[in-house]
Amino acid sequence: MRATMIHAPRDIRFETDVPDPVVSRPTDAIVRVTTACVCGSDLWPYRGENPTTEPHTIGHECIGFVEAVGSEVSTVKPGDFVIVPFDHCDNTCAHCRAGMQSACVNVGMTVSGQGELAKVNQADGSLVKVPGVGAAGPDAALVPSLMALSDVMPTGWHAAVAAGVREGGTAVVVGDGAVGLCGVIAASQMGAEKVVLMSRHESRQKLGTAFGATHLVAARGEEGEAAVMEITGGVGADAVLECVGTGQAMTTAFNVARPGSRVGFVGVPHGAEPPMRTMFSKNVGLAGGMAPVREYLPHLLDLVLAGTIDPGQVFDLRLPVEQVAEAYAAMDERRAIKTLLDVS
Repeated sequence: MRATMIHAPRDIRFETDVPDPVVSRPTDAIVRVTTACVCGSDLWPYRGENPTTEPHTIGHECIGFVEAVGSEVSTVKPGDFVIVPFDHCDNTCAHCRAGMQSACVNVGMTVSGQGELAKVNQADGSLVKVPGVGAAGPDAALVPSLMALSDVMPTGWHAAVAAGVREGGTAVVVGDGAVGLCGVIAASQMGAEKVVLMSRHESRQKLGTAFGATHLVAARGEEGEAAVMEITGGVGADAVLECVGTGQAMTTAFNVARPGSRVGFVGVPHGAEPPMRTMFSKNVGLAGGMAPVREYLPHLLDLVLAGTIDPGQVFDLRLPVEQVAEAYAAMDERRAIKTLLDVS
């Protein structure tokens, strides 16, 4: 198959002779990818923050048609158009039944989402069929939002759930990437009266406002924290969504949280440690982690199909998958929030 390979930092190649994934277990499925994208977390190995020891496929977000299934797969069949959660689950184990599918005892990950074929190791528990889609695929206008349901929208939603966003409360979103912007959608949908987006990029501020942000804070560090405290009348936020994963973002999240509140973190940690002394003195909790996409996916799909939310707007650059190297560069250089890739 043709697929994206990472060879070394900033060395992304679209190659034509990558081995096809195959059904090797009865719970497997192979999806022929129609649309993929680049995730902010893909930039960690791209920048060399995560080591690449040998060339491998990359990409964990995709949608497409089921190509083949194992003998035990019963909920989807070849020809079905599906959303592929980046983290696979059986949806039946004790952790899945508790709503934590990202910790499934049979958890798996999409590893060739930026290619023509992707393997799902727990097809029945993971794949969600999009209703009413025939061989021609979904309505073109829906594609970006369906794509967002593979990762960033459920991850932003998870941040809001973990933070305990409540109706009438104040939510602060730290981070204006695609996940943070989807966190704004989530906080707004959950009824927060004030949704503060910490962002210093005009295009992202505009999109955040369209998604439901009521206040914008462009400053960082102590200046940004002071601005949030002013917005909240000196009290702090009822819920904080940490959507970056850096030490500075974590520090800011706890500094703007009101006593007794909670920080929901979904940014992959890079140099971030919880401030235990602050947590103790302020009674601020920390929850979150890798999003259990399958837990939220059916509800979020309903919201997308009803036109209630449109998370696909986070894609502000669209390229053919053959230009995937430019897709990475554009996001790395902040010329794009998130890049959609047309695969077939």
